[in-house]
Amino acid sequence: MSKEITSRQQDYSQWYNDLVIKGGLADYSAVRGCMVIKPYGFSLWEKMQARLDTMFKDTGHENAYFPLFVPKSLFEAEEKNAEGFAKECAVVTHYRLKTDPSVKGKLMVDPEAKLEEELVVRPTSEAIIWNTYKNWIQSYRDLPLLINQWANVVRWEMRTRLFLRTAEFLWQEGHTAHATKEEAVAEAEQMLEVYADFAENYMALPVIKGVKTESERFAGAEDTYCIEALMQDGKALQAGTSHFLGQNFAKAFEVKFSDKDNQLDYVWATSWGVSTRLVGALVMAHSDDDGLILPPKIAPLQVVIIPIYKGNDKKELLDVKGNELASQLKQVGISVKFDRNARPGWKFAEYEMKGVPVRIALGLRDLENNSVEVARRDTKEKMTIGMEGLAEKISYLLGDIQKNIYNRALIYRDAHITKADTWDEFEKLLDDKGGFISAHWDGTAATEEKIKEKTKATIRCIPLNNKREDGKCILTGNPSSQRVLFARAY
Repeated sequence: MSKEITSRQQDYSQWYNDLVIKGGLADYSAVRGCMVIKPYGFSLWEKMQARLDTMFKDTGHENAYFPLFVPKSLFEAEEKNAEGFAKECAVVTHYRLKTDPSVKGKLMVDPEAKLEEELVVRPTSEAIIWNTYKNWIQSYRDLPLLINQWANVVRWEMRTRLFLRTAEFLWQEGHTAHATKEEAVAEAEQMLEVYADFAENYMALPVIKGVKTESERFAGAEDTYCIEALMQDGKALQAGTSHFLGQNFAKAFEVKFSDKDNQLDYVWATSWGVSTRLVGALVMAHSDDDGLILPPKIAPLQVVIIPIYKGNDKKELLDVKGNELASQLKQVGISVKFDRNARPGWKFAEYEMKGVPVRIALGLRDLENNSVEVARRDTKEKMTIGMEGLAEKISYLLGDIQKNIYNRALIYRDAHITKADTWDEFEKLLDDKGGFISAHWDGTAATEEKIKEKTKATIRCIPLNNKREDGKCILTGNPSSQRVLFARAY
């Protein structure tokens, strides 16, 4: 274990913070609750963003951009949405500062520069977007409207943690309009599948697809679909949500269309989003006490080549071969760095900390033997590989690492889905094992809230295609027709 990193068993929260900071992903900022995303962390987000953006466009969506500021009157238009986010809103009241006459060099808010209407800094964009959509939609020919935006949002959090919960974060938010309820529901379900595909096949993160209970739904939604993942400390993390909004926002903003029979009706809506929280999920789901472990498909750097030498004797030979090997790997689409000025011991530790999937060591003896030493980050296994056909061999190895990281997370997740039939079992599992607990619930918000108060566990989701099973609620003993998944969560 690296001396620089707190072990997971000693302090999981500190371990996570150590990895984010020392792995070069992010740093604290002068603004309380906000973070600076460092180049390596932003490169990871860019890889996620690029893949998701392609997936969105492949399903017919286009990108646009809407203002950061939302007039308070628009924000209030959909009542449930406004109430749901009210406590997290930052509000702009003035538009100018002026010199404070009583203190030299200080500035103060100019009382004469008060806005006629206060502006909410967007915590989510439904209000500003649906106010715009009413001007874009008149006929069924204008539908479906499939828009996504990449943006930042502000939610004034009191307790923050890098990537997982910050006052400002980056995300994407899709907002679509449809002619029928069936089309909108299909859209919400489709985007849930896109998120699950991305999580499992690119992040190597197994997820459970489900729907939220009424108490846990997005404010203003008729249904919220979600993907839930499990971290190595047994806590759940919501990795993405897709919402069927019904006609709530269309009615709030008078977004109507003329159908094929020339009848006016309100459009049907969805919204869906994932954020930089996914970076935090990636860290917590896969990494170890020596640093980050990143899935090759979204690692900023997939391979690093490090020359092994003493002095400068024959170093040029290593430089030539290192550049040649790097070029071969780049030609097959592998992101690679030949770190020609590396000091091997220190650089090995650095790239291990950063979670680079494959490390290639190249020494003078390797040149003689026409081979290289290859180390994989996930298992720390080392092997000697001939240089002939190296690009093809490394491509295969990266695929194997991707599969192994996923399978390891899947085994852990499945081993931490446990049934509980009594309240005592439920509490014991939460405290001793954690993970997802499959248990009966009587379907009432009151019982859901009581369980949360007693244990800090919430219903993460009702799994899609859940089996019907008669039983008794773990808390009240009232009849239940199916199990739901509980967990403590981030």
